[in-house]
Amino acid sequence: MPRPPRISPAFFKAHVHGNDYLVFEEGDGPVLTAALVQRICDRHRGPGGDGIVVVEAGPDEEGPSLRMFNPDGGEFERSGNGLRIAGVYLRRRARMGDAPFSVVVGGDRVRLLVAGPDSRGVWDARADMGKVEFPAGPPFVGAGWVGDGGRVVLELPAVPGGGGSPVEVVAVSVGNPHAVAFRDAWSPAEVAHYGPLIGTHTAFPRGTNVQFAETPARREVAIRIWERGVGPTSASGTSACAAVAAAVKRGLMPPGPATVAMEGGSLEVEVAADWTVRLSGPVEEVCVGELAPGLAEGISLRSSPV
Repeated sequence: MPRPPRISPAFFKAHVHGNDYLVFEEGDGPVLTAALVQRICDRHRGPGGDGIVVVEAGPDEEGPSLRMFNPDGGEFERSGNGLRIAGVYLRRRARMGDAPFSVVVGGDRVRLLVAGPDSRGVWDARADMGKVEFPAGPPFVGAGWVGDGGRVVLELPAVPGGGGSPVEVVAVSVGNPHAVAFRDAWSPAEVAHYGPLIGTHTAFPRGTNVQFAETPARREVAIRIWERGVGPTSASGTSACAAVAAAVKRGLMPPGPATVAMEGGSLEVEVAADWTVRLSGPVEEVCVGELAPGLAEGISLRSSPV
């Protein structure tokens, strides 16, 4: 694992339908240990957020590198909303212009296009997410779990007072792991019950994000999200991409543009015939700020790099 980065105290915060991220620059401030990530993301003892994006110098002149961290302190592969929020930050700081530009995340190069803002501080941000895949084995899915059509059947404890197992999911990679389950409808109790069971199931060695998707109607699919390292989430960019890709894979909708409705709002996803995916939607600025020296130094002194 790479060493935790050092960050500058200043941050930028924005959200996508309630899914919020804080963007920091690599700097000469505190080491971003797991404990400091947890404190920063704490909504009562820190600025609060669903995750952190750190902007580092890129491997070449084409664009910076991004590293992403969940509120539990763990570093993860990528976030579609985190990517687009970082893109807005780079535009806002005049690091990038109004033409498409690239960043590196999780070892992959991603193209972003950011326009705006409008009078309310809302930007329109698009990310070309690359090709989705349907993993049949490691690292995202354990050997022997995937059956026909990329389906994974999980025997799970029943919902108290409700329906039970099995639950069938489609394993999808958008650079990070997802498990998409389709039914005509999902109750809040089912989402709360099955989310952590699927997300931490042994079928997924690195854990997985889970999308509880309703059977698509025309070119729209509604989902509820249980996010790895976070829990229930109002919106997720890669979850939206995974849900549409899984629907196309299952033959529930044809390739092309689709709207993904989430608890926080909707995003636009386009899955092409070659499985390349484009994610588009609004990003709203929240604030800029700076960590108090005592907070950063206190956490840094109690934590050491690993």
